[in-house]
Amino acid sequence: MSRQALLVTHAGRALNVVHARRVAAQLSEAGFGLRVLTDEAPDLNIDATVVRPDEKAAVGAEIVFALGGDGTLLRAAALARPAGAALLGINLGRVGFLAEAEAEHLDETVRRVVEGDYVVDERMTLDLTVGRPDGSIAHSWALNEASVEKAMRERMLEVMVSIDGRPLSRWGCDGVVCATPTGSTAYAFSAGGPVVWPDVEAMLVVPISAHALFARPLVTAPTSTIIVEVLSDGVPAVVSCDGQRVVQMPPGSRAVIRRGGDPVRVVRMSPRPFTDRLVAKFGLPVQGWRGDAEAARSGRGATDVGGAG
Repeated sequence: MSRQALLVTHAGRALNVVHARRVAAQLSEAGFGLRVLTDEAPDLNIDATVVRPDEKAAVGAEIVFALGGDGTLLRAAALARPAGAALLGINLGRVGFLAEAEAEHLDETVRRVVEGDYVVDERMTLDLTVGRPDGSIAHSWALNEASVEKAMRERMLEVMVSIDGRPLSRWGCDGVVCATPTGSTAYAFSAGGPVVWPDVEAMLVVPISAHALFARPLVTAPTSTIIVEVLSDGVPAVVSCDGQRVVQMPPGSRAVIRRGGDPVRVVRMSPRPFTDRLVAKFGLPVQGWRGDAEAARSGRGATDVGGAG
């Protein structure tokens, strides 16, 4: 049986279609069997098996190509995760923080996939269970974050947050973000949370515009259980997972967030340090750094290099 690849892109953008067809042609020439999603197949118009965008889409596939921005990658992650397929992001958007490769390196990236010249990291996820006052239960998951947010713009959301079975604080706020290290550079970062290196196992709790004296971002153990309760005398909320999946939370609901049972397997092409990724994606000013590669490997600080100034 041939190696299989699923292509996921934002087919409404002409340039994305051009890049996706280019990837498809190179993979087909290398003997890969291709799959595309039903809603994208007409625009892509390539020789491929058309599959529904559900948990079976990537079953048996070696790799899922996500060609677009972070939104496309998060959508592709929902297809790759249940199948245990590797996920490769190629940035065709703006920042594309989750992507491994840029459009200008497209040919080299495909070549290395064909040659099997890549490694796979397992990224921690979150599992979410929402219990409602009527007894109904909803389940979801997130790679980046599960954010409990107010459903009424004009009213403040009243929540009680507890961790590991003990109450932490009651907040009047716009919401609460619970994030993974992968998601620390996304919504949680925008809300004032810390950047967490992806190989650190932890969960983040970041209140959004909380009216409280103690409303700082928190980092918990990966084994922790985080509960966000929407107070019964308050306004309704929604919980959004990766901005892709939304669950309604009427007053009196509670969201239970734990480490996910299934990781997302993310392709890495090079052992580039996460620090370099931060510098590149955020355009951080590093001019004047006096270190070198040997100093970095040996753990010496920049001021140790070259003697006293």
